[in-house]
Amino acid sequence: METDIWGRRVRAFRKLKGLTQEGLAKELGISVSVLGEVERGSRVPKEDFLVKVAEVLQISLDDLDPKGELENRQ
Repeated sequence: METDIWGRRVRAFRKLKGLTQEGLAKELGISVSVLGEVERGSRVPKEDFLVKVAEVLQISLDDLDPKGELENRQ
């Protein structure tokens, strides 16, 4: 369930910023397949990945993590 939440939020912000999976993956320096796995919820993103996503999308980490779930994953 947790992976679905992260994936949906990453996908939603990516689309709001007008980026394709290919475009975001390139900016993150990862493969499209890895980004797709995160967005589909089949891969749990690490905190450093989420920080980089927030940076690239020019949003705060709190936008990706409004309930503070990163703190609960430790």
